[in-house]
Amino acid sequence: MHRTTMLPEHWWDLRAEAVAGNAAVQDVVALRAEIDQLRRALAGRPVIDQACGMVMVLAPCPRGPARNLLVDMERQCNTTLPVVSSAMIAAWEGEPLPPLMQRALRHALRRLYAEDRGYDSAPADEPSGRGGP
Repeated sequence: MHRTTMLPEHWWDLRAEAVAGNAAVQDVVALRAEIDQLRRALAGRPVIDQACGMVMVLAPCPRGPARNLLVDMERQCNTTLPVVSSAMIAAWEGEPLPPLMQRALRHALRRLYAEDRGYDSAPADEPSGRGGP
């Protein structure tokens, strides 16, 4: 006796969709993670821009050095740029800047002014492997 199995007409298409469906789910998860990351980045952008503007006004300098100053503070404080920017804005509004950020700001301003004067070395209170001016 011979047994015949009837498969749906588009059985191979359905199987291909099921296999591709797993990849599609992984793609959707990856895309959602990327979207969340971009949303977080964009949420902090106005704060960073405002802090850059404040630095540009207070320490007369172009946008690039102002942003570099904030990035320098970020590295010294081991935090994120939006956190440093928020603290700077809060300080502008009258709240005290945390002591670690005060130190980082002093070092960053010294470095900015040293670069503005054309010195290649770090300020005197910072260790440096290079020679003086």
